[in-house]
Amino acid sequence: QVRLVESGGGSVQAGGSLTLSCAASGYTIQVYDRSFCMAWFRQVPGKEREGVALIHTGDPEPWYADDVKGRFAISQDRAKNTLYLQMGGLKPDDTAMYFCAAYRSDSMTCGTLSGAYDYWGQGTQVTVSS
Repeated sequence: QVRLVESGGGSVQAGGSLTLSCAASGYTIQVYDRSFCMAWFRQVPGKEREGVALIHTGDPEPWYADDVKGRFAISQDRAKNTLYLQMGGLKPDDTAMYFCAAYRSDSMTCGTLSGAYDYWGQGTQVTVSS
């Protein structure tokens, strides 16, 4: 079992920045000793959960959704077993509940759809006002 705990959400004005954190724990060996796909998803009421950014624990090359490219950056601190999402140039359309997700994968090609992910955090709300 993997436990994911997000933090860092909040309210910000358009153009502002936030950094989300996701602390991973609970696997037999810490998450960053194994091969996992790690991702950030977001969801607004009435819509499907969508992938925002993802990265494999063994591969520094990330993937981003088109509408966040150049504004968001995903990163990971292996020593702290923590995943981050730095969000800049925030827009009202970025308002959503943001979730951290993970699944065990030896392949460094990570899924972009929520169904691929086995472990989820509880979510952290990001609200961007105009």
